[in-house]
Amino acid sequence: MKSKAPDEAIQSAMEHEKIYSQLVEQSSEIIIIHQNHRVLYINESGSEALKGTKKEIIGASVLGIIKEEYKEAIKQRIQKVMSENKPAQLIEQTMLRLDGTPIDVEVNCTPLIYGNQRAIQSVLRDITPRKEAERKNLELIKEINSISAPIVPIFEGVSILPLVGSIDSSRAKQLAEEIPTKVHNLNIDSLIIDFSGTYNIDSVVIAYLLQISEAISLMGIHPILTGLRPDLARKVLETGVDLSTFDTMATVQQAVSYLAIKNK
Repeated sequence: MKSKAPDEAIQSAMEHEKIYSQLVEQSSEIIIIHQNHRVLYINESGSEALKGTKKEIIGASVLGIIKEEYKEAIKQRIQKVMSENKPAQLIEQTMLRLDGTPIDVEVNCTPLIYGNQRAIQSVLRDITPRKEAERKNLELIKEINSISAPIVPIFEGVSILPLVGSIDSSRAKQLAEEIPTKVHNLNIDSLIIDFSGTYNIDSVVIAYLLQISEAISLMGIHPILTGLRPDLARKVLETGVDLSTFDTMATVQQAVSYLAIKNK
């Protein structure tokens, strides 16, 4: 097969480069080419997403869109891409637009030759809507979890806190912050904390839940722990907490009977 003449090869390469440039320019993703932290190129979608003009962004420091607390880590990431001459691992990052507002992105950095110079092409995909949806979902879960652990009055001066379902460290921390305030406003003398409906509790969660007991004790409220199955009791002991310092009973019914007799 006859090979292309040099002029044809050059013309073909130029056409391919032109097509690539058009694809990059029309891409919906933010594409930035930078060298030594200076922006050499940004596509139209990128300048619009960052709320600036190409004139403002090209020539500026790429670190200008990075939050201060992440700048050193990003410098090291860029240095690694250049020294190893291979793409960096995809990461999620919150960056800043030129007007100071945040934008959540997925960032992919790849080394390339740009204008006969070694540089880095960073492709940023805007995931702000997805991250906002995730944040709203977490807030909803937090609200549901708060509702799912109500303090229920049993009789005068006595209420129960039924813990239901899986409790992770985030929910346990939330309970540790909210419960003392709630019981303070209920004017009760005793609170039954029932563990019988829980599962998947680890030592960190147990520490938070026992913190609730200690906090309300300091407020003059008598905590009674019920429903501590053998596996939960063992995990409590593994945390170094002495259960003998707390009143524990097998069931809520036993605790209610005990308090009913005590309060006569």
